[in-house]
Amino acid sequence: MSNQAVRQGETDITCLEDVAPLADYSLMENLVRDPDADPEGQDHQPRQVFSGHYVPVRPTPIENPAYAAHSPELFRELGFSDRLAQSPDFMAMFSGDLSVVPESMRPVGWACGYALSIYGTEFTQQCPFQTGNGYGDGRAISVLEMVNNGRRWEMQLKGGGRTPYCRGADGRAVLRSSVREFLAQEHMHALGVPTSRSLSLYVSKTETVMRPWYSEGSRSREPDQLLEEPVAISTRVAPSFIRVGQLELFARRARQQAHPSALGELGQLVTHLIDREYPAAIDQGLPVPARVLMLAREFRSRLAALVANWIRVGYCQGNFNSDNCAAGGYTLDYGPFGFCEAFDAYFQPWTGGGQHFSFFNQPVAAEKNFDSFCSAMQPLLVDHPDELEQLEGIRSEFPQVMGTEMRTMWAAKLGLDEFEPELFKQLVQLMMETPVDYTIFFRELSSIPETIESLEKGFYRSVHEARGGNWEGIPERWTQWLSAWRARIKAEESTGSTSMEERSRRMKAVNPKYTMREWLVVPTYQKAAQGEYQPLRDLQAVLTQPYAEQSSAVESQYNQRKPLELFNLGGFSHYSCSS
Repeated sequence: MSNQAVRQGETDITCLEDVAPLADYSLMENLVRDPDADPEGQDHQPRQVFSGHYVPVRPTPIENPAYAAHSPELFRELGFSDRLAQSPDFMAMFSGDLSVVPESMRPVGWACGYALSIYGTEFTQQCPFQTGNGYGDGRAISVLEMVNNGRRWEMQLKGGGRTPYCRGADGRAVLRSSVREFLAQEHMHALGVPTSRSLSLYVSKTETVMRPWYSEGSRSREPDQLLEEPVAISTRVAPSFIRVGQLELFARRARQQAHPSALGELGQLVTHLIDREYPAAIDQGLPVPARVLMLAREFRSRLAALVANWIRVGYCQGNFNSDNCAAGGYTLDYGPFGFCEAFDAYFQPWTGGGQHFSFFNQPVAAEKNFDSFCSAMQPLLVDHPDELEQLEGIRSEFPQVMGTEMRTMWAAKLGLDEFEPELFKQLVQLMMETPVDYTIFFRELSSIPETIESLEKGFYRSVHEARGGNWEGIPERWTQWLSAWRARIKAEESTGSTSMEERSRRMKAVNPKYTMREWLVVPTYQKAAQGEYQPLRDLQAVLTQPYAEQSSAVESQYNQRKPLELFNLGGFSHYSCSS
């Protein structure tokens, strides 16, 4: 097989030997290795890492791996044959055994350190050394970079064992959390939200770990039992995995003059970030100050658009710290996340998240992360006061950029040419009081109904009454709002802007019919733990066509409101960060 044929996607890649010519390890070739690291990657104990961009690490293979699922769409994009997912060498590599890779590929992966800012404040006490030098990829190990069809992809094992950043943990991920991340990444991609992707999911038939989790029927806020769970490795894919927290780490070292190369390593990382994530937008030939300012503007635009998209589809990141914020402007680290069902502006699925990371507060959390990003750029501009002032201007304008993205998004969800504040305010109030199913309501609204009858499919009247609410007057207020909304649409239509049919089509293109409902995910990972993987694949098929009018059987099973008895149930309505 010729390399050119592979690059043009003319022939399926059927084995690792076909992948080898596409391998291109830009991070390890262009950035600095920790000088204290073992080049062979035997580096699995917690320790402080004082300098360098990465630590070579050999993953720890899971025992007796079994194939659970892969992403057919991503495989097609990569030129991979679907058969590859169950081939022995591919299964071995992506369940942690790099001894099988061809000679031209590297038998060692890599892990990176980063800092942690929570809502704009940097913390170091999460590091066991109280210095921040032991915080980073504790169980995420990248194993491959490849370039195919002009696109660079980095492949990272989640749950690949201990690294120097493991902070004493076992470096494993359990099947439960791996299933959630595997499904969520491809669902978000299908929703049109920038995200890391899911390549494959393998589970051990024999290896287990103990994790705190909820007993059946528990309404406890925190896990109330220790559960023995099978381990798994999911592989996530992105152009890079550089985080805002990574930039912060190197900026902190530069400010503290932690070592002679600290400022230089920050500059190298920023150059590498631009090359990986912004090559078409930023000319690497420009002076450093000009590139830094362009990077700040580009990242600001991507981050604001990303968070507006999150709210459009009902997604809540749950723990949007700087270490969970990709510097490329896409969704990363599906740990404590969830999709809003019964609408609540302060929806927060993670018990440790607090209101500051809740559903409608995500724009402010994004602003805090952008503040951290801009602070990390400052050491590169200390000798350029004019550019420092411009950077501050870019930072201060984030709320306006975010606000524009949000108004544009809400206008699109409501099928309007322009955002109407009063109409939106009334809607949110009604959605909270009723409450409505976020996905079902907007999908039904996309048909531009004349009466509220179809909208009632998304009403959680039982939840309203369970909260002690009085239903009297609610339907009448909905009718009044619907009449005002339709009047606005007709006024816009009279100007010849868009027909009703086209408006409905556009609304359905931004308001999905299917969402990732936790109460549908739980049975899939419970059955997967018993070796039954077809329910997982069935749900995957539904979630990767979220805007489609699927079969009546699919609709009756997956397009339903959350049952009342599952509200406030641990593992269904809320969960800890345990994974």
